[in-house]
Amino acid sequence: MYACIYVPRFPVQAIVRAEPALRAKAVAVIDGTPPLCRVMAANQKAFRAGVKLGLSKLAAAQLPDLMVRQRSLAQEAAADAALLDLGLAFSPRVEAIAPDTVTFDGSGLEQLFGAPETIARNLVRRASALGFKTQVGVAANIDAAVHAARGFRGITVIPEDQEAEALSTLPLEVLSAPPESLETLGRWGVRTFRALAALPTAQLSERLGQEGVRLQATARGGTSRPLVPVEPALKFEEVMELEYPVTTLEPLTFILGRMLDQLCQRLEGRALATNELRLGLSLESAAPDLQIGTGDSGLGSGAPPPPTASRSPSPRGRGKGVRGGSQTRILRLPVSMRNPKLLLKLWLLHLKADPPPAPVLKVTLAAEPAKPRLAQGGLFLPLSPDPEKLEVTLARIAGAVGVEHLGSPELEDSHRPDAFRMNRFDSSALGTGKRKTRIANRELRIAGLKSHFLFPDDRFPIRGSRNLMALRVFRPPRPAVVEVKNGYPVRVYAPGIRGDVVALSGPWRTSGCWWRDDSWAEDEWDVGIRSLAGPLSMVEPLESGLVRSRTTDQKTTAGFYRIYRELTNGNWFIRGVYD
Repeated sequence: MYACIYVPRFPVQAIVRAEPALRAKAVAVIDGTPPLCRVMAANQKAFRAGVKLGLSKLAAAQLPDLMVRQRSLAQEAAADAALLDLGLAFSPRVEAIAPDTVTFDGSGLEQLFGAPETIARNLVRRASALGFKTQVGVAANIDAAVHAARGFRGITVIPEDQEAEALSTLPLEVLSAPPESLETLGRWGVRTFRALAALPTAQLSERLGQEGVRLQATARGGTSRPLVPVEPALKFEEVMELEYPVTTLEPLTFILGRMLDQLCQRLEGRALATNELRLGLSLESAAPDLQIGTGDSGLGSGAPPPPTASRSPSPRGRGKGVRGGSQTRILRLPVSMRNPKLLLKLWLLHLKADPPPAPVLKVTLAAEPAKPRLAQGGLFLPLSPDPEKLEVTLARIAGAVGVEHLGSPELEDSHRPDAFRMNRFDSSALGTGKRKTRIANRELRIAGLKSHFLFPDDRFPIRGSRNLMALRVFRPPRPAVVEVKNGYPVRVYAPGIRGDVVALSGPWRTSGCWWRDDSWAEDEWDVGIRSLAGPLSMVEPLESGLVRSRTTDQKTTAGFYRIYRELTNGNWFIRGVYD
């Protein structure tokens, strides 16, 4: 048994599946460059409205209630891939006969899907979910199934050995034949499969050669050829070229929702999910001072993106000031999923935080295939949030507090004091081997530091015990006022700390990242402070450079501290205390 899926008026349906609102309207597709644009495809409503193939774009635009669209090869390629995925969802042996026609070997599928009529109905149902209106043919040989799908509407199931009778009423235009052969047969008055099958084979061979014999065998349903399966490519991509630029988030979100539904349907048909989505946006060129969008739903705000997504601008323009060109945004997921509603929420949060800087002309959405997540719950395990919903919650928090305040802190290998960075929070590593590996690596690093700084007694130059002091860091550093004499600090005033400097060591100057906005340059001192008697006079530095003093009974502390002065502005701070 072979089943064939045919999509009539394929260029029209490739556009309509991306714009479902056009399904109930008359649609004509034009091809070519102005002024040579001509109608190359249309639906039945357009033909009833007076559209003819080859009609000029100007003449088609004069017809009332006619939607004219430019042919999109990118959308046709995406529709072709979706049609191939539909066949692969039923059988691993699929042949792509044409961009609008796919056939597959259905031998043995009765055990999984039921009778041939049931298989055909399932094909139509899944094709409708992908945005196609299809015709399905089922027969005992490939060519009979293909011609049944192309020639009859709806579902056609041809019993074995009845192919000639079932195909007899089809017109010859259904045959995949050279135009000159069809023209010759038309001059003879042969216009149906039945008339072609009734011709004498010998005389037909004398006039049309072996091509005529092949066409007659096809009309009789007697051909037999092997299926030529295609290699299934794991590429899931949907494309939509917009008729007009999109300037607000609401229509862009609607477009993404439709594309995500189609992508997830294709992934589900192949028993796959995705852990990474790539969104490509082609932007319209605009003046540098043009404001795109207004209010919360407009495009062009300057908020940073959430940690779940990253953006790669095109070489034509980088950064927030991109005008024209394209952008590629990547949404990485902690676990593989194929829930279109959750994915749409993530993209909506990302686009609200970092809208496109210009109107959008074309949208491309690609999914990286991955095995779906399989999780088995336990009776005695505590409840934990679903990683899919947790990712949406993290994206919402990032939109509220900012991307720089959300994530997992990690120390940087830098000379900058207390340097760290915020990494993306990976919920998939919790309770798994990844977390154990990180803990083991951290313990190895700590053991290496101990072996580096703590020497055995036979290697340490001074015998006896060692008194080790730890620096307890203040976070944030405490602002201070320091009196300096001959370049050395002699007295320190800070909240809770007031006294004379009786011992000091330094300065140690550190600086770096002079090419960035967050560069630093500072002098550090280790000082011993002896507290002063009497009430504490609190000294607070002001932005104007003056100081403000107030008296309090708070006790002062004395000890060893690390202080530093920022060379860029001259402000003093206390970094920590030794204890």
